[in-house]
Amino acid sequence: MKLRVLILLSFLLANVVSAESTNTEVQTTSTPPITQAQSIAFENCSKMFAINKEKLFYLTLSAITANKFSIDEIQTQNGYIIFSVTNNKYLATVAGIDNDNSILRITPCNNVYHFPPGIYINMFKYIDINLNTRI
Repeated sequence: MKLRVLILLSFLLANVVSAESTNTEVQTTSTPPITQAQSIAFENCSKMFAINKEKLFYLTLSAITANKFSIDEIQTQNGYIIFSVTNNKYLATVAGIDNDNSILRITPCNNVYHFPPGIYINMFKYIDINLNTRI
């Protein structure tokens, strides 16, 4: 009887140890944080918004300022903004699709798509949150 109990306990202990090692493997293979540089797909750098081009342009300026990025150049006629984040320059381009829809594209000026995705994710979130604010 004692031998059966010892064998059963050893099997349970082996299952617990293997389950813990599986959990640590899952934690180490998780996605990197949005502040760490990653390879970014070009398609992820654009987003369409259900607002006109002028309002999206001003919300983009506001998002850049809210994220504490520095603005290097603004061209209101063509709808682009060049801003800097940790010695890298990015181009935010606003284009109107029709009277009620426009698109924002954020791309690196050096065409190297290896940067922190938090740059465009945080800006898109800021604009989504503030879509209904008056400008």
